[in-house]
Amino acid sequence: MNLPIYTVDAFAEKIFRGNPAAVSPLENWLEDDLLQNIATENNLSETAFFVKRENYYEIRWFTPLVEVDLCGHATLAAAHILFNHLNYVDDQLLFKSRHSGILEVKRSGTVLTLNFPADHLAPAVAPENLFEGLGKTPIELWKGKTDYLLYFSSQGDIESLSPDFSILKNIDARGLIVTAPGIDCDFVSRFFAPAVGINEDPVTGSAHTSLVPFWAARLGKSTFKAQQLSSRSGKLECELLNDRVLISGEATTYLTGTIKIN
Repeated sequence: MNLPIYTVDAFAEKIFRGNPAAVSPLENWLEDDLLQNIATENNLSETAFFVKRENYYEIRWFTPLVEVDLCGHATLAAAHILFNHLNYVDDQLLFKSRHSGILEVKRSGTVLTLNFPADHLAPAVAPENLFEGLGKTPIELWKGKTDYLLYFSSQGDIESLSPDFSILKNIDARGLIVTAPGIDCDFVSRFFAPAVGINEDPVTGSAHTSLVPFWAARLGKSTFKAQQLSSRSGKLECELLNDRVLISGEATTYLTGTIKIN
């Protein structure tokens, strides 16, 4: 059995920037163990698989360790492949996820815009060893559907974090979003998710479903320029639209190939 595979740098205008995701279009769903093995072999933060239905695409995402409920950059990557390699002609497409519902992607020139459900945050009590593993105590701690959000006072706080991932991997959450006001943008962030096999994700679209409502309430506005401060870096344009979050960026293809399974 041969399966097509692509690697796309998402939220990037050129290769070696943004967040790489693997994308594998399927004719029908394969066994979960096989999907997970492919993602583990790819060893990228996410591998997206999708199957065409009548007027939408079913989509699933896997880290090297587990399947996750939502992934922004791999959805952007999947849309990029459909638009640029699989002859999808319209400027709007729909994905459907079993855990996150309908996800829309629109194309405007080279920019793709994700339309995702907004997360709902509530003040949280820190689990044991969270601040020890992070190496710094935030001003505020919040919890969304799958992640903790930790608010700090300055971009320098975010840049200087050097977490102990051997501690953080035991925190009961998909990941940890750390954020602060930006110097050249509205806010900056980083994202740590060792519990699902990703110590630090380069650019995390799904984290912005939490970040955008958080900053909208704090800054009293609905549109934002954001930057994720990983070593690869990534810039995002975001907007809060009622209970949805719009997340825009570019993508570029790095690799096309074939998976050969005996």
